[in-house]
Amino acid sequence: MLEENNLITIKQYNSLCEEAKHIRMEVFVKEQGFKDEFDEWDNKVSHVVLFVDGKAAGTGRLLPGKSNKIFIIGRVAVLKKYRKLHLGSKIISALEEMAKTLGGISIELSAQCTAQRFYEKLGYVASGEIYLDEFCKHIHMEKQLYGKEINHVI
Repeated sequence: MLEENNLITIKQYNSLCEEAKHIRMEVFVKEQGFKDEFDEWDNKVSHVVLFVDGKAAGTGRLLPGKSNKIFIIGRVAVLKKYRKLHLGSKIISALEEMAKTLGGISIELSAQCTAQRFYEKLGYVASGEIYLDEFCKHIHMEKQLYGKEINHVI
């Protein structure tokens, strides 16, 4: 359980680091059984790792989307012993801030259906049909990073 004195830090990396790789191996490969976890994007895009008292607890990555204003969040994972502590929302927030810094106005992601409510609570909206990624049901989700006022900026 997190306590008031737990130090939570988030570090950004320009490619897949060992901590992020370890977390994804534990969550996606060992726990969930995915086979195609690592891809050509891993060494080309930014990753974040969330640490609790210096121990890597969660990760995620940010990819370019269809335009330079749209980004894609992917491979968000939190180690089992750190779940239910709201660390996933901190990872998402850090990735959203990175996208804003890069001029992004919206984020897309492919959510496991079991995580859909988590993303909805963070403002993401599902669209389209449920589809399989390997054997796991996913749904496309999106979020605008700015409110309607972005249309009025000159």
